Amino acid sequence: MSELMIKGVVFDLDNTLLDFMKMKEFAVKAAIKGMIEAGLKVNEDKSYIEINSIYEEFGWENQKVFDVFLEKSIGHVDNKFLAAGIVAYRRAREANLMAYPNVNKTLLALSKSGIKLGVVSDAPSREAWMRIYYLNLYHYFDVVITFDDSGERKPSPIPFQLALDGMGLQPEETIMIGDWPERDVVGAQQIGMKTAFARYGDTFGTVNSGADWDLNDIYQLVDIINEHNSSG
Repeated sequence: MSELMIKGVVFDLDNTLLDFMKMKEFAVKAAIKGMIEAGLKVNEDKSYIEINSIYEEFGWENQKVFDVFLEKSIGHVDNKFLAAGIVAYRRAREANLMAYPNVNKTLLALSKSGIKLGVVSDAPSREAWMRIYYLNLYHYFDVVITFDDSGERKPSPIPFQLALDGMGLQPEETIMIGDWPERDVVGAQQIGMKTAFARYGDTFGTVNSGADWDLNDIYQLVDIINEHNSSG
């Protein structure tokens, strides 16, 4: 029996389509500089480590991280410092929110060849959509499933199934691509999707991804799909 044609691709968002951790690093460092310029007496390097540990404790999308940081640093939230930090953070975030090389080229090539495209992200809905709009990628996707849509984090099969339902495709006809094997690869494989590992976005030093394909460049997807569909 010949394999089914690949008709859809589901992407993870952060560290797969965009360099989330790099953006976060620039933004946090800018925020600390902004607060210091406003008069906050803290050590820059220590503050960066402190804020990252707060993010790790409360979640990378937490909006109150600087409040917690100020409480820990000076015992209260000074709104002058808070405002300086938030404004510097937002400016740096917008300047450094970038898609990986060849993301636009890949999405364009796939959509032109009739492949349906989706996103499955553990990010909150508003934040996910804001990143998609900042990067001007919104017109490519047939479906975007976030944590708010599914109520489940990967590797739960629920968000993957919602994406498939939204695209009207079978698992065997789709590839999931993500940077976190334990979530993206495992979750997609559970329901029978093909899988690709975004090695270019890996922050964990993964050795064996367990995916069908490891990608050093996202554009490799185009070649993989063309090859697969022409051999069928």
